[in-house]
Amino acid sequence: MTISEMLLPEFDYEMANTRKVLERVPEDKYGWKLHEKSFTMGRMASHIAEMPGWGTYTVNLDKLELTPDFKPLNASTQAELLAAFDKNVTEARAAIAGASDEHLGKTWELLFGGQVVLSQPRAGILRSMVMNHIIHHRGQLTMYLRAQDVPVPGMYGPSADEK
Repeated sequence: MTISEMLLPEFDYEMANTRKVLERVPEDKYGWKLHEKSFTMGRMASHIAEMPGWGTYTVNLDKLELTPDFKPLNASTQAELLAAFDKNVTEARAAIAGASDEHLGKTWELLFGGQVVLSQPRAGILRSMVMNHIIHHRGQLTMYLRAQDVPVPGMYGPSADEK
């Protein structure tokens, strides 16, 4: 079994769970913040929607350099949010599926302002900076939903709202 064949079932499962959470984000709460230091709900959801795209960058680029003028996604509608997520998932899945073990073993770098922030084999980046990062922020977003009395979907079994 190849590395991509091992990664794809988990990727598919986690992306399906992530979409269920994103579908629950109410447009009228996009500007709401859980805490003064937190992202707004819309920005948190947008960050999650853009993260699968990092899977495409990881496979297709040797490095990604973020600059201070980088403009992150900040969806203003549910349609825009889900369209961005679906596009990023589709592209990332195709990139992962087409990657050889040799390619996934090569080092990928993330740079900011010319400084290396992260340097790991691509397979590790796909697990940590793509899937685990999405899961982390998805968990945060479920707390935003809970705080706004929006039912949280089950992901690894039923949630308290689905019992």
